[in-house]
Amino acid sequence: MGRGSVMGRTYAGLPRWLYVSAAFGALLVILPLFALTLRLDWSRFFELITSESSVAALQLSLQTSVASTVVCVLLGVPLAMVLARDRFAGQALLRSVVLLPLVLPPVVGGIALLYTFGRRGLLGPAMDVLGVQIAFSTIAVVLAQTFVALPFLVVSLEGTLRTVGHRYELVAATLGARPGTVVWRVTLPLVMPGLASAAVLSFARALGEFGATITFAGSLQGVTRTLPLEIYLQRVTDPDAAIALSLVLVVVAVVVTVVTARIAERGAR
Repeated sequence: MGRGSVMGRTYAGLPRWLYVSAAFGALLVILPLFALTLRLDWSRFFELITSESSVAALQLSLQTSVASTVVCVLLGVPLAMVLARDRFAGQALLRSVVLLPLVLPPVVGGIALLYTFGRRGLLGPAMDVLGVQIAFSTIAVVLAQTFVALPFLVVSLEGTLRTVGHRYELVAATLGARPGTVVWRVTLPLVMPGLASAAVLSFARALGEFGATITFAGSLQGVTRTLPLEIYLQRVTDPDAAIALSLVLVVVAVVVTVVTARIAERGAR
């Protein structure tokens, strides 16, 4: 336990019961993941993750997750800046609505997207005139992933913007820089580590999306069947394949966590 002295008083560290509770919390996460490794037939691991359907699902997941992350950056950065740097009526309501997907069940998001972009949805008639069909397509996958991942980027980047403050922006404006110049030359370079970390988190959330995707995009191999959907289907027909693919997602999640921590550490420096 860490000990120190402040103003003549000795800090005795955290109470022991806190470590016991923390250990149970860690075990709650570690044990299920460890159980996966015990149930897998490791002799078939590479065979299972390189099957035609598995490779197609992984490729589609990576492609759509990258696309949705780009959309999240394009839309989320302006949103975060408006929420962090401006004051206007209804700001709290806007923030609540933007962050709503964080607490909504993903399937609810999928239904909402379906009744917005589906053929009988709010924008359905207009898209029919243009000959555009979004629901149950690869674009629908990107939209579903963006819907659930965008709040992660906004809330993370808004926190970064508030942490760095706006002192340098005020100095640049005082020296005659235009608002656009301040954003590109001052604000974005200052928050770049935080933006990179937020983008990585958004990518991870998009990669693991299931509920909104299957509701709004369906499960068509090579078109909308992402890796989480493939795992769900394989769970019935080939449990070993489902476990192997689940471990692939676990590895990706670990990599994302490590990368995010490294980016945050460099940003703090």
